[in-house]
Amino acid sequence: MTDIRFHEMPDGRRIAFRHLEGNGPTLVFLPGYMSDMAGGKATALFAEAEAQGRGCLLLDYSGCGQSSGDFADGTLSRWRDEVLALVEANAEGPILLVGSSMGGWLMLLVAEKLGERLAGVVGIAAAPDFTRWGYTDEQRSTLANGSAVYEDNPYGPEPTPTHPGFYADAERQLRLDKEIAIDCPVRLLHGQRDADVPWEICMRLSEALRSDAVQVTLVKDGDHRLSREQDIALLKATVASFY
Repeated sequence: MTDIRFHEMPDGRRIAFRHLEGNGPTLVFLPGYMSDMAGGKATALFAEAEAQGRGCLLLDYSGCGQSSGDFADGTLSRWRDEVLALVEANAEGPILLVGSSMGGWLMLLVAEKLGERLAGVVGIAAAPDFTRWGYTDEQRSTLANGSAVYEDNPYGPEPTPTHPGFYADAERQLRLDKEIAIDCPVRLLHGQRDADVPWEICMRLSEALRSDAVQVTLVKDGDHRLSREQDIALLKATVASFY
């Protein structure tokens, strides 16, 4: 296993990451909300990259995993800038972005900044604009008024928080209701039994992307995580198509 290293941001935040140098575009994995680089999909892709001699970059957003910072300070734009800083500092040449859930929203923001370096984009249960379609009017009002919202967490004992700072920033990062200026090949994977992100969001995203090279794969019995053995195999095969 490649050792975890730390990248220091200008304000002193220390961002934990793992990096492999290798052939082809460097795969950059963007975890979901409150997730980190120790997750099953991230570690599977890293191991595959190591076995195939490919470049790969994993990271923990500030306030997550082994990175410093308070999760309550996290926003899409803050995490986007962290990803871009790590790419600039560690990876040369083309970049392949792989984003899971919220990471599928973040990958759009990163992709727009990478320009000609962008080799491709892979979304796994991508959740762009979830602050619009994923909350009730009452929850959105609570957030807009400066208070946090807490929801039941199906993946752990503690409730999942959404902080007003994240919400305010997210309102400036909405993408589904306009053309998304991404022209590279895009692959979108989504389970049709996803209880967190409706698979119809995947279809809306495919329509909003400017690229014509968009392929959508729906997994009829797949859930939100898409982390079963057959789901990981599909993800690996999808990634391999870019090499």
